[in-house]
Amino acid sequence: MLFLALLVKVTWILAAEGGHHWTYEGPHGQDHWPASYPECGSDAQSPIDIQTVSVTFDPELPALQPHGYDQPGTEPLDLLNNGHTVQLSLPPTLYLGGLAQKYVAAQLHLHWGQKGSPGGSEHQIDSETTAAELHIVHYDSESYDSLSNAAQRPQGLAVLGVLIEVGENENPAYEHILSHLHEIKHKDQKTSVPPFNVRGLLPQQLEQFFRYNGSLTTPPCYQSVLWTVFNQRAQISKGQLEKLQETLFATEEEPSEPLVQNHRAPQPLNQRTVFASFMQAGPLYTTGEMLGLGVGIVVGCLCLLLAIYFIARKIRKKRLGNRKSVVFTSARATTEA
Repeated sequence: MLFLALLVKVTWILAAEGGHHWTYEGPHGQDHWPASYPECGSDAQSPIDIQTVSVTFDPELPALQPHGYDQPGTEPLDLLNNGHTVQLSLPPTLYLGGLAQKYVAAQLHLHWGQKGSPGGSEHQIDSETTAAELHIVHYDSESYDSLSNAAQRPQGLAVLGVLIEVGENENPAYEHILSHLHEIKHKDQKTSVPPFNVRGLLPQQLEQFFRYNGSLTTPPCYQSVLWTVFNQRAQISKGQLEKLQETLFATEEEPSEPLVQNHRAPQPLNQRTVFASFMQAGPLYTTGEMLGLGVGIVVGCLCLLLAIYFIARKIRKKRLGNRKSVVFTSARATTEA
């Protein structure tokens, strides 16, 4: 049994190092990942659809503090097209505060859809997807000496998830990455990017976030990730999104296969709990309840008007009856006299 377990472990490691070919769609697509990467079929996978009515507010969740993000040093950063995404290397001078361990940055990458597609993000909030999503990957440097070692251990990784939507203005921070995409059009091409303020890639407000235990969203899908998904979104322009959707290819040479739709579908939450650092300020009533309430008010008003109408009619009849009675009595008295 020990030998079998060891063999399975070695197989997983080899798979993680490129022993198997995988894609997002087709015969090697995400529906088939568990066949080559067993952990992709486990019960604590990512991404997920965060249903805000079901999250648990945790007032003791400390604020997340990104250190060194605004000053990533002077050395250029490597930007790589790995055939699955665009990936930017990050120096270990970037790290996260507010977690139980010191998690240092290793790399960031993006997920997106295709032109004309309504979505491209991996995580969803209340079943709503966005145009793209940024992941910034960190590892527990106090317990492990490398990203690869930490990636196989519980909470060995901490990943920040930023949902990206289209806004009116160009985002200068994202442009530091997107302006270099034409230099790495094909798989395995690499270029250098001057250091820039990485903090600009994150939302302005970091206080509101969701936290849960999950996995890598790509094979080998190790369930080692402490996820932080921000409630506030980042914005890029329509032109910037189109650069992401139209520039890169998933192959090394012709014929070129566009690198698009590189997002995994939401996975079952199962027995996991999603925590929130903030109280949900949702509407008091759902759309259906508001509609029902509106109909009820209209019907009630109509009933009230009808009631007033019939009461007024009854009073009017009674008054007319009294007048006739007075006239009849007066006429009779005159005749008798």
